[in-house]
Amino acid sequence: MRSLRCPEPDSVVARLAHCRRWRPWREEIATAPGAGAGRGAYRGLTGSGGRPEECAVHRARTGAVVGAACLLALAVLPADPQRPTPAAAPAASRIRWGPCPGQPVPDGMRCGSLAVPLDHADPAKGTIDLALASIPASGPRAQRLGSLVLNFGGPGAPGVEGLAADAKAFADLGKRYDLVSFDPRGVGRSTPVTCGGSMAPDPGAARGDAAAQLAALRAVVERCERASGRVLPYIGTVHVSRDMDLIRRALGEAKLNYLGFSYGTRLGAVYAAQYPHRVGRMVLDGVDTLVETLTEQALVSAEGQQQALENFLTWCTRRAEGCVYGTNARAAKERADSLVAYLDVHPLVDADGAAFTGRHAAAAIAAALYSRTSWPALADALSRVEHHDDPTGLLRLATPAEDLPSDLDAEHGVPDPDPVPADNAEAAMTAVNCADDPDRGSDKAAPAVVERRIAGLRDRFRQASRIFGPRQLGTVLACYGRPAGTDFLRRIDHPGAPPILLIGTRGDPATPYRWTEETAQRLGSAVVLDYKGDGHTAYTASTCVRAYANAFLVDGDLASGTRSCPGVA
Repeated sequence: MRSLRCPEPDSVVARLAHCRRWRPWREEIATAPGAGAGRGAYRGLTGSGGRPEECAVHRARTGAVVGAACLLALAVLPADPQRPTPAAAPAASRIRWGPCPGQPVPDGMRCGSLAVPLDHADPAKGTIDLALASIPASGPRAQRLGSLVLNFGGPGAPGVEGLAADAKAFADLGKRYDLVSFDPRGVGRSTPVTCGGSMAPDPGAARGDAAAQLAALRAVVERCERASGRVLPYIGTVHVSRDMDLIRRALGEAKLNYLGFSYGTRLGAVYAAQYPHRVGRMVLDGVDTLVETLTEQALVSAEGQQQALENFLTWCTRRAEGCVYGTNARAAKERADSLVAYLDVHPLVDADGAAFTGRHAAAAIAAALYSRTSWPALADALSRVEHHDDPTGLLRLATPAEDLPSDLDAEHGVPDPDPVPADNAEAAMTAVNCADDPDRGSDKAAPAVVERRIAGLRDRFRQASRIFGPRQLGTVLACYGRPAGTDFLRRIDHPGAPPILLIGTRGDPATPYRWTEETAQRLGSAVVLDYKGDGHTAYTASTCVRAYANAFLVDGDLASGTRSCPGVA
């Protein structure tokens, strides 16, 4: 599965997860299903409006590549079930703690680095440094519970930056726990991967034949390999899980206490599969799929976004202030579909003179659906487009208020001593999702064969959503030209792991509730908290959810079966 808005989803978790699955203003070839974008404004869980998902998107408009994406297809070849055995752990390294380089940061926050093997299977290949941050527990020493590791989503979300921005959201947990987060390998200041500036193919390739388009996509992969070839083979969730176990050891913890959001739920589940007897108290919010192929993930994401849109339109047609689409929800859906289709043929022009197309409108709508608090702004933005041909409101939903330099600014703190590549979040997201996905076959098939494959998928995606389906189909191609995924686990059943709390949201547009149910069945010992609301992730949206999660993390209280929390109106 990072990042968009103003107002944005009200949590950084939503932004980050969103980036992984939906990347507004980025060309479609660079996206991945459901959630992760270049570095820009980083709004926290407590920031003004605005997930994923974490990645503030630069308004890069480098030309149309969706044509290239829509002409390609990938073979779907399931891999054999497997459970890779963790390599023998290397000698524990020590975290080198010191002051964080920027101001302001939360009181007491310190930053550090930890050396880990580049290749856990062959430590002789050298090490890379992981960037970490920690905020010591504020409560009495006798009541402290050790460390709680947080992952805010992605993949491609920097945890150091996230902890600095969102510490207040976890203040209650911070009384008992040292709050710890880290930039996963390849992300932020942990040996960041890059593709040399942009992952978009040559815009002219979209106008060529299938062979030219395939060549253009392979050229993107070659740029990534030239820029980050040393690290790319060792990017993926299994590698990060092994890193996280070394972090646990370096923190002096016998077991890992963990709170993960969106993609962070995938990381937590993989850790529990690899190290079931080292799991302490684990909460996973916005549960990602563990075994579905990238193609199926993209299809389910399109369906989830479509359902979220229909929920919004039902709300819009019933609100007292009125709705630009009237009072009939079914008719409203048709009009929204028509708007996006019309803008693709007759784009508007924004204040900067840039074209605002249906793809951009779809990105803005998707951004707003990540948080119910953004629905009024979305309703107003659609009204401005329909009545005044004014895309300003949608632009504010889809882009940050301003682009920040890659080393951040004093307001946000934690600047990078060495600027992080502008395409890092995008490059890292794609690298992780491709490494985690085992379903891709060879890309050596003749262009005509590849074109027929994509044609077979096109109808399925359009049936899932006329607005979001075409974009999500493009996400399947982000891995084209890369080696088949090697960093995945097909068997995730956690024998020996203690109960894990899974939080699922009924109206989640990125990680549908059924993934929570399926994961609970697969894990066996999991307990489900059913949040009957809308938006991506629930911890910061619902006091009820937060109370359940905190009670488990702090006191170990976890009733069996499924519990529920009402949605927030």
